[in-house]
Amino acid sequence: MINRILHDELINALSNMPAVALLGPRQVGKTTLALELSKSSLNKPVHYLDLELDTDIAKLEDAEGFLRTFADKLLIIDEVQLKPDLFKVLRGLIDIRKRAGENNAQYLLLGSASRDLLRQSSESLAGRIRYLELKPFSVMEVEALDPLEFSPEKLWFRGGFPQSYLAPSNEESWNWRSDFIASYIERDIPQLGANISATKMRRFWTMVSHFQGQQVNMSTLGKSLEASHTTIKNYLDILTGLYMLRQLQPWAGNTKKRLVKSPKIYIRDTGLLHRLLSISDFDDLLGHPVLGHSWEGFVIENILGNLSDKWRASYYRTSDQTEIDLVLEKSTKEVWAIEIKRTSSPKTKTSFHNACREVKATRKFIIYGGTENFPLANDTEAIGLIGFVKLINEPDH
Repeated sequence: MINRILHDELINALSNMPAVALLGPRQVGKTTLALELSKSSLNKPVHYLDLELDTDIAKLEDAEGFLRTFADKLLIIDEVQLKPDLFKVLRGLIDIRKRAGENNAQYLLLGSASRDLLRQSSESLAGRIRYLELKPFSVMEVEALDPLEFSPEKLWFRGGFPQSYLAPSNEESWNWRSDFIASYIERDIPQLGANISATKMRRFWTMVSHFQGQQVNMSTLGKSLEASHTTIKNYLDILTGLYMLRQLQPWAGNTKKRLVKSPKIYIRDTGLLHRLLSISDFDDLLGHPVLGHSWEGFVIENILGNLSDKWRASYYRTSDQTEIDLVLEKSTKEVWAIEIKRTSSPKTKTSFHNACREVKATRKFIIYGGTENFPLANDTEAIGLIGFVKLINEPDH
């Protein structure tokens, strides 16, 4: 299942930038997309390099000399975060090509760490590279395959990683997610230099999953893990940088209200969330205390994964718990306030409307578990998840 929109964005980027980075978590399909593109959409030879292979790493002992041999090819470099010193060499070679008037991409870099983590450990390629992110399956991608039969419950429960979602059974999906988490803990996180044992990281990750959709209590985590506030924050940033965690920042507009200032956190893939919480079937999820926060995280991830970078996302919460789950703001002075409810019969609350006045919301939505759109009191619109994602993808939005 190829992400056609990202495929087209990738082709455009490769035509206009000296280098392109396709980032996203492991096992999300970056290599598959890159190799599919190289077979069907490019008019130049392609060479693939995997930095997890010792043989390919050995080729880079003289990195500049090796890379110069691919002047007429597109070089795909996989897991580029494993060799951050390569960026300095790439910068020099890109600048040589730019002076010769060549601006199409010679390098497609695939990485399992965010651009923020790459910037911390490597030479900047600012102005020379475009970053794109490949995310797990979204409701839009899966619904497009079979719009008549699609139901979001399977995607919500199993998560959007291809091998988990497409597994032949819930048992196989569960086993894949178990292996995936173990691999991240035992290999990927240590590769970033995190000084934490696998046992402690698993415990930390599991504890964080209990804070889904909430502010993390740093003191509680610190005491349980015998770690400082700074260390806990570093662990959170590592999981964020590996695309496992989202930190949704608080609304930062002007108000006389006393606002909560800590980010809300979400395990980005709800399939991994459910595995961390040992929720092994959908009926267990329906009776679990995390149900509402899991659905909220699923909805928010699908919205933000399809949202143009012209929008800014945050949440609004005051010290007395008046809240808007998601605030979307655009430079055109559009402010959309979104409440997320799993219920099939959504209702508005006075506190929500009070908060909407504070953020000066121009539109108000309740995203609920159904599919129909209908008006509610006080100019609020009830809308299903797919309907809302389609709305934000309309050309004028």
